[in-house]
Amino acid sequence: WGVSGGVEEGRGAWQGILDEAFAGLDGVLDAPWAGPAVREFGTVRSVGQGIARVEGLPGVRAEELVRFPGGVLGVALNLEEDGVGVVLLGNGGGLHAGCEVRRTGRVADVAVGDALLGRAVDALGRPVDGLGPLHAWERRPVERDAPPIMDRAPVAVPLETGIKVIDALVPVGRGQRMLVLGDRQTGKTAVAAGAVINQRDKGVVCVYCAVGQPAAAVARLASDLRRAGAMAHTVLVVAGEDDPPGLRFLAPYAATTIAEYFVERGQDVLVVYDDLTRHARAYRELSLLLRRPPGREAYPGDIFYVHARLLERSARLKPERGGGSLTALAIVETQAQNIAAYIPTNLISITDGQVFLSPDLFRKGVLPAVDVGKSVSRVGGKAQLPAYRAVVGDLRLAYAQFEELEAFSRFGTRLDEETRRRLERGRRIREVLKQPEHSPLPAAEQVAVLLAAVAGLLDPLPLHLVPRAEQAIRAAARERLPDLCRRIEAGERLAEEDRRALLAVAGRAVEEAAGGDAGR
Repeated sequence: WGVSGGVEEGRGAWQGILDEAFAGLDGVLDAPWAGPAVREFGTVRSVGQGIARVEGLPGVRAEELVRFPGGVLGVALNLEEDGVGVVLLGNGGGLHAGCEVRRTGRVADVAVGDALLGRAVDALGRPVDGLGPLHAWERRPVERDAPPIMDRAPVAVPLETGIKVIDALVPVGRGQRMLVLGDRQTGKTAVAAGAVINQRDKGVVCVYCAVGQPAAAVARLASDLRRAGAMAHTVLVVAGEDDPPGLRFLAPYAATTIAEYFVERGQDVLVVYDDLTRHARAYRELSLLLRRPPGREAYPGDIFYVHARLLERSARLKPERGGGSLTALAIVETQAQNIAAYIPTNLISITDGQVFLSPDLFRKGVLPAVDVGKSVSRVGGKAQLPAYRAVVGDLRLAYAQFEELEAFSRFGTRLDEETRRRLERGRRIREVLKQPEHSPLPAAEQVAVLLAAVAGLLDPLPLHLVPRAEQAIRAAARERLPDLCRRIEAGERLAEEDRRALLAVAGRAVEEAAGGDAGR
């Protein structure tokens, strides 16, 4: 093979030849004697649009893998009286009626292990990043039971996203299932990618599942993660828009199985499903092609169960079960801000809270465009650092009141001094909650900035000076109060003397920022 173009190409060619040669020997080589083996064969009756109808295979099991000529795999999804409906997991262009189908005796599975970190794979664990073969020898079924209730622990440890508006007002805990929903092009992927990037030094493994995304978008995401140094702790599971619907359907389950490998070793894992709207559409496509009865919006009747059995696998385990956790960030696309649509309402009822991204805020330049009024965390302050609770206890209510006052003030009504003061403070808090893309912040710096905003230290500043004052506060807190920053991030409570020290440092930083602008 050295003559034909290199060792790696030759090794890949020989591996393909060996796979084809041994494809018919599944189970035979493991037999204790070399006697005859009974195998089941079937015949393709029809092929098209990612599915195949097969005659024969009387003993095939639900969700069992079957093999077609050319190494194409399929999953037996419909078990009917007169045949089997098979979902293809590869290009079925070379298949035709009359082709032979063989059982493999195993269900759909995926490769797991440390070798997947930093790699991009498909729903069957095959590398798609061009970085060579995977050295992962263990495989696990993509469909697995959720942890029993008695094995679960309460969600009480925060999963810091590094995004101020989420960590302060819509906190996420390790083991929680959080929904990120909004119209297209409102920054949903940016929020999820920012959360992944923030886990660089937190010891949290990340699995990012891209379902039905364009290849350019997936490449851009991988580039952003690599540039931020986040690919070393991340596994990218890709089922692109050009892949068969069977792979798009299996991808979230495969990503969860990969994540559970690390959870069972006692590690904390974050898995991102981007997005479950496209996943639901892929399942609807398969169900209609398999002639299953359609329901609301042509989705099959079990679409709720499809997502429920996926998200129920996210949990925090008890210490005697290893103490690991699986946190889910599920992304859903809405249309015209309609969160009462079929798939969004299903997922809202399954998850433990939602982050709603508003296109109106996005157009106004409020990024991330999180609508605080429509966002909620059902875990709440239980999964939040104590310092946050001491600082932002009344921030959510005050911010909601500010938004109502701002809408009312547009009518030109005369406002009293107290109302004007609330409006000015609310505008500065909104300015503080803005954050650049892929720029997560440590918890201590967030607490310092939010404390200054809530205490009114930013009220005298013009709005255009607030970002500069924020940077000054963050730098001052990090340089002048390093011990306090470490204690905040370690989960200690914010004592009154700590609060006064933070306010004093923030006040001097604000004065310096304002003085510097006046000098210019």
